[in-house]
Amino acid sequence: MQRSSTSRRIGSVKASFQREETQISRRLFYSRDEGGSLDPESAIWADSLTRIYRSGGVDVTVFKNLSLRVCSGERLAIIGESGSGKSTLMHLLGGLDKPSGGRIFFGNQDIVGLSDGPLADFRNRQIGFVWQNPSLLAEFSALENVMMPLLVRGVRPGEAASAAGLLLDEVGLKARAGHRAGELSGGEQQRVALARALVARPKVLLADEPTGSLDFRTGETIMNLLTVLHTSHKLTSVFVTHNLSFAFSCDRVLELKKGSLQTPSETELQTAGVLQDATRLDGGTYV
Repeated sequence: MQRSSTSRRIGSVKASFQREETQISRRLFYSRDEGGSLDPESAIWADSLTRIYRSGGVDVTVFKNLSLRVCSGERLAIIGESGSGKSTLMHLLGGLDKPSGGRIFFGNQDIVGLSDGPLADFRNRQIGFVWQNPSLLAEFSALENVMMPLLVRGVRPGEAASAAGLLLDEVGLKARAGHRAGELSGGEQQRVALARALVARPKVLLADEPTGSLDFRTGETIMNLLTVLHTSHKLTSVFVTHNLSFAFSCDRVLELKKGSLQTPSETELQTAGVLQDATRLDGGTYV
């Protein structure tokens, strides 16, 4: 009888702990600034991010207590003036820089607390990066450049080459696989960079001005390719872009302004001085 009573008390304590654990989890994945609940299945959650640089003996605050969530499968565009902190935010989200304060979750993994080794491994497996400058290794072929993330992981060269070949075919560069980076056009180099970003099958793609150094026609080709690959690879994508036409084709647009993320309206963007570039065939709108 006593044993049965003890078992019931233990069961009651366990149930209490489970309820408390659930409540803690719900609080943990609640984004104050973003609103609504954020469950552990959401792709990215940045909570109360602060980034302060020391420059010339003075503290320079890029942003303070900035929060952001990105849902699984979402295409999020971040726009804003040059110098507003967009690239800083992308570096933080990608684990390439540490915030002065705050936390960054991928699912239920807080990457801010990871040491250099585990963080590098996390980036290699979970995040694909595309930058304005493709940063290809000039002495290596397109195929070898795409293979690099897998070789760093320890994948056998033959397997890495096979995977890289498939990605180059997917971005339309199968015939250029053996060409060195310097023999490729700017658009081709950016497509190689995109293949390299996706060869490790990441869950998240971070693209910072991926068409910033390209002409309009080539840039449109890359933007269309990003859209196709987002779907085919089942990605969660965050884009920093000045191309408002592309931005408003995404699921959501946020503007980084004066250290905070805001949801802009097209009217607000026009009022803020958005220009129509008459040299662009479709009058593409750019900040």
